[in-house]
Amino acid sequence: MRPAEMLKTLLKTDPREVDVPATIDRSTFLSTLPATSTDRSAALTIVGVSSLLFAAAAPFAGTPLQPVPAFVASYQSALAVSDIVTAVLLLSQFAVMRTRALLWLATGYLFTAAAALVHALTFPGLFAPSGLFGAGRQTTVWLYMIWHAGFPLCVMGYAWLKDKDGGPQIRGPASSAISASVLGVIAAIAVFAWIVTAQHDLLPVLLRDGHYTATMIGVVSFVWSLSFAALVSLWFRRPHTVIDVWLMVVMCAWLFDIALSAIVNVARFDLGFYAGRLYGLAAATLVLAVLLIENVRLQAHTVGLVGRLRQQSASERDYYGKRLALYGAVVESSNDAIITKTLDGIITGWNKAAEHLFGYSAAEAVGKPIDIIVPPDRKSEVRSILNRVASNESIAQHETVRLRKDGRPLDVVLNISPLRTDTGEIIGVSKIAHDITEEKQAREKLRRETEERQRIFETSQDLILVTDGYGNFVQVSPSVKNILGYSPEDMVGHSATEFIHPDDLEKTRNEMRAARRGAVKRSFEARYYHYDGHEVTLNWMGTWSEPVKRHYFIGRDLTDKQAAEAQLRQVQKMDSIGQLTGGVAHDFNNVLTVITGTIGILSDAVADRPELAAITKLIDDAAERGAQLTKHLLAFARKQPLQPREIDVNALVLEAAKLLHPTLGEQIAIMPQLTEDAWPTLVDPGQLSTAILNLALNARDAMPDGGTLVLETRNIFLDDGYASMNPDVVAGNYVMIAVSDTGSGIPAELIDRVFDPFFTTKEVGKGTGLGLSMVFGFVKQSGGHIKIYSEEGHGTSVKIYLPRSTGVQETEFEALQNAPITGGNEKILIVEDDALVRQYVVTQVKSLGYTALEAANGAEALKIIDSDETIDLLFTDVIMPGNMNGRQLADEAARRRPDLKTLFTSGYTENAIVHHGRLDSGVLLLAKPYRKSELAKMLRTALAS
Repeated sequence: MRPAEMLKTLLKTDPREVDVPATIDRSTFLSTLPATSTDRSAALTIVGVSSLLFAAAAPFAGTPLQPVPAFVASYQSALAVSDIVTAVLLLSQFAVMRTRALLWLATGYLFTAAAALVHALTFPGLFAPSGLFGAGRQTTVWLYMIWHAGFPLCVMGYAWLKDKDGGPQIRGPASSAISASVLGVIAAIAVFAWIVTAQHDLLPVLLRDGHYTATMIGVVSFVWSLSFAALVSLWFRRPHTVIDVWLMVVMCAWLFDIALSAIVNVARFDLGFYAGRLYGLAAATLVLAVLLIENVRLQAHTVGLVGRLRQQSASERDYYGKRLALYGAVVESSNDAIITKTLDGIITGWNKAAEHLFGYSAAEAVGKPIDIIVPPDRKSEVRSILNRVASNESIAQHETVRLRKDGRPLDVVLNISPLRTDTGEIIGVSKIAHDITEEKQAREKLRRETEERQRIFETSQDLILVTDGYGNFVQVSPSVKNILGYSPEDMVGHSATEFIHPDDLEKTRNEMRAARRGAVKRSFEARYYHYDGHEVTLNWMGTWSEPVKRHYFIGRDLTDKQAAEAQLRQVQKMDSIGQLTGGVAHDFNNVLTVITGTIGILSDAVADRPELAAITKLIDDAAERGAQLTKHLLAFARKQPLQPREIDVNALVLEAAKLLHPTLGEQIAIMPQLTEDAWPTLVDPGQLSTAILNLALNARDAMPDGGTLVLETRNIFLDDGYASMNPDVVAGNYVMIAVSDTGSGIPAELIDRVFDPFFTTKEVGKGTGLGLSMVFGFVKQSGGHIKIYSEEGHGTSVKIYLPRSTGVQETEFEALQNAPITGGNEKILIVEDDALVRQYVVTQVKSLGYTALEAANGAEALKIIDSDETIDLLFTDVIMPGNMNGRQLADEAARRRPDLKTLFTSGYTENAIVHHGRLDSGVLLLAKPYRKSELAKMLRTALAS
């Protein structure tokens, strides 16, 4: 232990501490000290003996004895003195505890003492033949009844006010309450004395010719009942204290007193008269005796404690001599600077460590103000410290700056205590200073490094994992929630094998072994399982720290990169096919130009030969079909000549619907669903009509047994989020034209190929495979976007998005869409089978303030619903692969959670999907794609529904 630490330990040790027992038996007030079995046994013994004596005396209570007035005077005096002393002792306890219960009990004893005195003064034959104060024949007997009724009432008041802690306390000074009690007793006794003396002729007769009347029996029975009620009250008000037990003994004696001297006896000065008063005197002295005995015992204990203190103080003188010598040695050998000074800052002590730390010798420092080592800007701090110490305050671990003799600042930590004389007077200050300059610099450097690393860890968009040598997670960055759907707490403590794809597990282990062999910055790819079950490919950079036996990994999510690469490949593929197709069509057009130009000449030459004319006609028809084919190929390649102009899409769609009726047949019902204020668009109307016709013909072929064709228009805003998922889309305002059918649908594995030229699912001879490719090329050449949604057995919806024509005023629709976006804090479960779309939706929902959970199918969604009862809304795609679609999921979720609200979404438009019969009318549906404001609005609508 360093000397400074020895000094601290020494200063903390005080030999004057006395080993006082933690609990001193019966040293508390009797009104709160719990009664022991010994107390109860002693009380029962006294009550038992008293009962036996009462039983022996009761049959002879009416035996007349010689009148002895002096007995009455002696009895009353002793009774009054005993009650007054008891009241004084109880009031002294009340002055400390201030409980109303004690005040009531003390008041009862004061009342009894005062009543006894007045009773003696008015008793006939003691001080005057008929008693003092103009006493009459009924005065003393009525005073006896008042006296013996007042005390039980006060005991009952005590019983019902007390509890284990003494009961409620009074407010205000205790002296005021005591004075009020004394004055109240005097006033009450004065009133009662006036009534029974000056007004004694108005009172009923209780004593006639020395014997009791019938009225006396009723009055004394009531008084006896009050005493019994007081005894019962004490018995039932548990827990019992010592004073409670002995008060019950008092009330028993009080009952015997009343019974012998006023019930079973016959007249004054018979056996019952004398015996009853002896019981009353015993009752008056019982509590007093207990209080005196307890006070004597406490005094004896105090004397013993004082003796032990004297013995211990005798050994202190030798101790202090040794302590002083040790103190001097500790101070001089301490590695920390120890300085003492007066309360006005003058240095009085300066050890060798202080010389080394501050550069001043003891001779230079002692007698100088402490300001010699204090920077100018810290002088007010020193004044504050001196004032606090002067106020008896110790200061621990106070970090500050001090100056060396050469002017160099020092970072120090101070422990400051007051210096006292033997009498406890504070005369100075003791200060221990420890240099922490290097320690503080190192600590600050470590703090900055730790904070920087923690910020990187908490804000990293990549996944940071720390594992022990066995592959168990020790730390996981918060980014895991966005990447894998888990919270860090879900993974810490678990093995990485629980989350890694089995096929990538051995590769990961090999990388960890290589890292432990010394390879650094190992880069590899491995798939982890997302919380909802799908695979997430991450590119890992890993290293191993031998000192702490930890693996450190940084993983970058490749999901977006892979999706973007797939989309780019699709765009590049379509561009490549378009360039090839355009080139072939251009060259083929040149060939067709020669054919169509010469066939006319040949036709004129063989006009007179029917068989050759027929052949030229076949050649001409074939050339025309070839021209149409090249036209379609040029449309797909976006090289056809367009004649765009601003058109009303509603009018064009209605005109197309009229033309389609005879073409599609009666078995196909055409339902136009047009928005009222559709924006104008700049497009070639002929090509747009052809595109709608091609889509309608494809729909007809998908509905051989008939069905419904829905033609819709709608104003749409494709936002940046949608554009990020579709690289060929520019965010902005579009007019949507949707052509939806209730046909057989397109298999999922063929969706990505439907726009390829010459690709068709129709039988040989029933299609060229250029219809959709022509529509695709026309829309792209017009600066638009096309999206197809289809499910086998449910139908197909093709959506054409054409740019809105510029130079028009903002419409009511736009104003509504640009309204402030309102989010919320509810919890939403998002069910979407497309991982990229699901990630986009989760991001948008979280940006609105909601808590988002996600699932890839109905089965996963039901597991989450069963495990989390706080979900407020189910947001699900309608058409999903597997055994359960969105409608069935919503029905099952409603069965399990009747209060769960539902919002549907689909690539189909609302009109098309309701018509298909997959949703009930009025069910909330948000059609894809949608902007953030539409999502926010529908979420609030669904949550409020």
